[in-house]
Amino acid sequence: MSTSNIVVTELVSEQVLRVIGGGLDSFNDEVTGYADRRPLAVIVKDPESGDVLGGATGRTSLGLLFLDLFYLPTSLRGEGLGRRVLEMFENEGRKRGCRAAVLYTISFQAPGFYQRHGWRVFGEIACEPAGTRRVFMTKAL
Repeated sequence: MSTSNIVVTELVSEQVLRVIGGGLDSFNDEVTGYADRRPLAVIVKDPESGDVLGGATGRTSLGLLFLDLFYLPTSLRGEGLGRRVLEMFENEGRKRGCRAAVLYTISFQAPGFYQRHGWRVFGEIACEPAGTRRVFMTKAL
């Protein structure tokens, strides 16, 4: 029987992430003999101030491209900028050897945007508020 303390918290420090993430990364590297994980961001900046306005973040790992976050302010939507950011994100995944991509969005966010750009739904899970769903999507690269 272990005498370790177990704590539930919403405060996740860099040390916690380093220990848990690093431990899992080491395990995965040992099992697969493959260590290709890298962060990825496509950032939209204000041309005058250099301030970050939006963009996409994610990572590549084990030949998969993960799109974790994608945001553009309303003022930058509807003129093809989102498509360009998504294309750049996908192209970098291809350059890194990824053969497929995965993301999840929420039903009130942008599943239609992704579908118009070749992504397909492979699962949905109901969430709050009522009538809302997490939508899981993939795309062959």
